[in-house]
Amino acid sequence: MDTDPSTAAELARSVRDGRLDPVDVTKRALHGIAAADRVVGAFRRVRAGEAIAEAAEVRDRADLATLPLAGVPVAVKDVTDIAGERTSWGSAHESPAAVADGEIARRLRRAGAVIVGITRVPELCAWPMSDGPDGIARNPWNPARTAGGSSGGSAAAVAAGLVPIAHGTDGLGSVRLPSAMCGLVGIKPGAGVIAEPGQAGWFGMSSHGALATTVTDAALLLSVLAERPDLAEPGDPSPLKIALSTMQPTRMPIPRPLAAAVGTTGELLARVGHHLTEATPRYGVEPVLGISTRWFAGPAQQVRDWDRSVLQRRTRTLVRAGAALNALHLIRPGTKRRWVARAEEFFAEHDVLVTPMLATLPPKAGPWHQRSWAANASPSLRVAAFAGLWNLAGFPALTVPAGRHPSGLPIGVQLVAAPGGEARLLGLAAQLERLNPWPRLP
Repeated sequence: MDTDPSTAAELARSVRDGRLDPVDVTKRALHGIAAADRVVGAFRRVRAGEAIAEAAEVRDRADLATLPLAGVPVAVKDVTDIAGERTSWGSAHESPAAVADGEIARRLRRAGAVIVGITRVPELCAWPMSDGPDGIARNPWNPARTAGGSSGGSAAAVAAGLVPIAHGTDGLGSVRLPSAMCGLVGIKPGAGVIAEPGQAGWFGMSSHGALATTVTDAALLLSVLAERPDLAEPGDPSPLKIALSTMQPTRMPIPRPLAAAVGTTGELLARVGHHLTEATPRYGVEPVLGISTRWFAGPAQQVRDWDRSVLQRRTRTLVRAGAALNALHLIRPGTKRRWVARAEEFFAEHDVLVTPMLATLPPKAGPWHQRSWAANASPSLRVAAFAGLWNLAGFPALTVPAGRHPSGLPIGVQLVAAPGGEARLLGLAAQLERLNPWPRLP
């Protein structure tokens, strides 16, 4: 049982039991945000007055004793509608305030969560560095480094202890990359697990996900977002066939400490009875082609009716190229089908794949939004080499802390399973948490 009073699981338990007042919990979170966010830069907007009012409503709910996130302060990524708030996607494009909550906000509120703020993202969520004219999301472990992206504000908020859990989305690693950079657990479920009206963004590659400092909290938030109570309590998996791989699709070398974390993780898992082997999926060229074309074309679809003159110059270049790809009908379903077939072939022989999560150290924090597309693309593509494969395939993937780099930054490893494997990944991550506990906060 989680007894840390600062985790989401224990906060909710204490509110349900009447030991904590959700208004006091919310005020404490807002005080921490006011003290620290000037450095961390996690939030685009803090909903101070609204959050206190929402916490009072939670306190008075007749069903308080049954709420899985009773009174828990939650941060929400700037991509989902919240009644009365503008959803900006990190852009200066003028969009009206939402007249009603979107599906994600509704599920969070129904579970008793208090939405304390909207987190910072890069424009159109297209980059693994979360900054804009109004601020920079910095890594709480080392503020000179980025908190990642595109859920960088959410990762910074959780890693700094400003909220215990945060919502994110993951189209090409956007939950897992910042989670790994900031020493968090981050899970992207398989395609369709967190269902909502409309088509998933970026040609079906994007999924909502959860960021937390513990596996229990990540599972709890995922269970609420997916409306799957069965995911809330990870169980111990039976002995699994686990493949270890440090080879990325482009076959470029990665820093030794990031690769070594995979081997260390394998040793821990072998100690508790799992069967380990070294094996790599047959990547081929399809994942690289499928990911790169959709990275251009997805944002271009989103801004078809926007005034593109307000976009940042890196984004204008991305969107121009994406519009051309869309006009030429170059986003081909066959590319995805061929990669999925090879991924299924691999997972017919293995239960879980373990890889590095990052292929390089996090880029430095700074005004990336002022730089060109080429200046942004190079570090983006290099750091994310292990991530987007599983968005294209629609397979569940999770990152879990696995150690520290000599620089002091966290190191994460990625766990991947076949569709339907979310509970298996959470159970395996919970085992690793017991075998190799990590510091929850810097």
